[in-house]
Amino acid sequence: MAPATIRPARPDELDAVGTLTVEVYRAGQLAPEEYSASLADALGRAGHTEILVAVDGQDRLMGAVALVLNGGPYAELAQSEDEAEFRMLAVSAGSRGKGVGTALIEECLVRARVAGKRRMVISTGDNMLAAHRRYEALGFLRTPERDWSPMPGVTLLGYVLELAT
Repeated sequence: MAPATIRPARPDELDAVGTLTVEVYRAGQLAPEEYSASLADALGRAGHTEILVAVDGQDRLMGAVALVLNGGPYAELAQSEDEAEFRMLAVSAGSRGKGVGTALIEECLVRARVAGKRRMVISTGDNMLAAHRRYEALGFLRTPERDWSPMPGVTLLGYVLELAT
């Protein structure tokens, strides 16, 4: 049985997606105050990304992610048309350890392959050790040449996964 149903977010869910994303990033001390408005703006993201949600059997939000397939303002690492990336992966505290994050990532990989992308690129905080282990278990490789810093004191590590199409 799947841990959750993964599907595109409905417009009426975008506020909840933004709230969840802020809560998760704040709880993990992953977002400086000035980044919170961007995390909360799921409606703005929806115009440039595919917002995917994980919901339980009662359609309750368990997690969300933004999939960037075609560049635009939410592309941070994608350097060519054959690269996709996902961002702002958030899983509610009560849904952690149930495979929700992995299911969201795997759906991003499926959609990237269907879109003809050759690789998935992502960045993650240098202190997010559990995320590093998850990405590596899924086959992502560290790519230090893609590391970057969006603001002083914040280092993001690059990872790449070659997609078999």
